[in-house]
Amino acid sequence: MLPTQETSSTSSNSRKRTTVQSQPIWRTWLKKLVSVDVIAPLVVGILAVLAWDVFVRVTKMPPYLLPGPFLVLQTLMSDWHTLFPSLIITLQITIAAFVAAVVSGLLVAILFTQSKWIERSFFPYAVILQTTPIVAIAPLIIIWLKNSTFAALVVCAWIVAFFPIVSNTTLGLNSVDHNLSNVFQLYRASRWQTLLYLRLPAAMPYFLGGLRISGGLALIGAVVAEFVAGTGGARSGLAYQILMASYNLQIPRMFAALFLTTALGVIIFVLLTLLSDFLLKNWHESAVKREN
Repeated sequence: MLPTQETSSTSSNSRKRTTVQSQPIWRTWLKKLVSVDVIAPLVVGILAVLAWDVFVRVTKMPPYLLPGPFLVLQTLMSDWHTLFPSLIITLQITIAAFVAAVVSGLLVAILFTQSKWIERSFFPYAVILQTTPIVAIAPLIIIWLKNSTFAALVVCAWIVAFFPIVSNTTLGLNSVDHNLSNVFQLYRASRWQTLLYLRLPAAMPYFLGGLRISGGLALIGAVVAEFVAGTGGARSGLAYQILMASYNLQIPRMFAALFLTTALGVIIFVLLTLLSDFLLKNWHESAVKREN
């Protein structure tokens, strides 16, 4: 009787998995779009925009102090030909700094885990680099790299985005299960085999968590560096547009540029979150979907 029940239960579970896997992709995405995780913040955002508009209309706030949301949207559409190229420049700086931070941070973290003496000797300097205000050292970097303003801005953004990758990845590489580490030692695995097949997979959730932090910080570093540099012309980013709009009291345009900066940061975070869920969904507890 028991084997029959077990067989029926197994077949039932297999039918459920087949049903789940046979669902169209569009239906899966539709369920995600109408989920509470999407609808709840969307409702809060709509209510906040409506409250903002009502406040401006009731208090008759002048646009040079606080423009209404619809005026900001109108300005965004009318000045799109100017704001969009600046958005591309800021995006290029952010991506270049983020990629540099990921590559260098991962390599440095691997180097730290190969020797405790190396980690103890150099990790404090990574902390010093993180805690030093970028506003204080950005003018020096811009002076040193005066022949390439783009490179100077990338370096400033890289400094801000570097530490989360190093810190999180180092923590993940050092958080290997001791039992698994003993098994690798028992079978005389080399240091690189242990790194490739044990340490790096164990550090993947920590590394992806560092990516989500570093992506937003790269954008912040790019904007701060643009503020300090104050570069104009065809290679000017969104921060320069915000500065010029504030100097000329074009507050709706300043809000439009600020909206594009915020939207870019949200998009970066969402994309990195989707990447993290995609890489971890089949094996890590933080991303595996449970029925209960």
